[in-house]
Parts: sequence; structure tokens; C-alpha cells
Amino acid sequence: MSRTRFEAGIEKMQAMKTAEQAGQVADSMDVRMALMERVHKGEITLEQAQAELKKIKSGAKKRGLVTRSQAFSRG
Repeated sequence: MSRTRFEAGIEKMQAMKTAEQAGQVADSMDVRMALMERVHKGEITLEQAQAELKKIKSGAKKRGLVTRSQAFSRG
């Protein structure tokens, strides 16, 4: 019995959440929320936040981590 696309999507989301909780994701939702909080406070602009997120994502492999999209794909 094979799984449906819906079930596969649910499993991928769960795998991504599990990886985030284990600290394996460089650009986790917590990191993204912290960046947006800084934007809302006026500390940085949206463009600066996007650039910082891009830098975090590009340095993930060097630190032995993955990005959210990689964690989703592996699920």
C-alpha cells in the first residue's frame, strides 16, 4: 500500500519540524522569527534581514547544518 501525496507532504513537514527541534536546521523558524522581530522593532530593514537570512542559509553546510528546504526534501 503506497502513501498518497498528501501523506507524503505531512511526513515531510513532520521531518522538517523534527530536524528543527533537534537543532539541525540553520534557518529554523525561531531564527526567522527573531529576524522579523528585529525588522518590526526598526533595528534593521527588510532587505537587511533578507540578506542576513541568505548568509545564514549559505553558511549552513560549513557548520554541519541544513536549510529548511533541505530538511523538507529529505523527509
